[in-house]
Amino acid sequence: MRQVDISHKPFTVREAVAEGHLRLRPETIERIKRGLVEKGDPLQLAQLGGIIAAKETPRILPLCHPIRLESVNVEVTLDEERSLVHAKAVVRAIEQTGVEMEALMAVVGSLLNVWDAVKQYEKDEEGQYPVTELVSVRVVRKVKGAEG
Repeated sequence: MRQVDISHKPFTVREAVAEGHLRLRPETIERIKRGLVEKGDPLQLAQLGGIIAAKETPRILPLCHPIRLESVNVEVTLDEERSLVHAKAVVRAIEQTGVEMEALMAVVGSLLNVWDAVKQYEKDEEGQYPVTELVSVRVVRKVKGAEG
């Protein structure tokens, strides 16, 4: 095992966009919408948690290079019709390596923060999560050498 040598690569603008969803019970989505989650606003928590997750990527994925992130933007919204929480992360850096892992970590970190905030409403009588699941976590777009 080894970390890849990127010393020969030029610094350039790197950007990655990732997204994902968290499936919840419709009642939990309604509880979030109405501000009735005991732990506070899961969407705000998710936004901050996603930013922290992006910054901590090399601590979780040991072969990722520690890089300086120029910006991390995490948007978290409710899709009431499909009982989903949607997270989208845009990460930018001027670096020698891409930022797709940081974008994915931001999405997963944000959605796990929502799950943690609402887990008491998601459990069944046996303490299991029959509905709750992370779905469709993916890199939507990756850019190398973008302007601005």
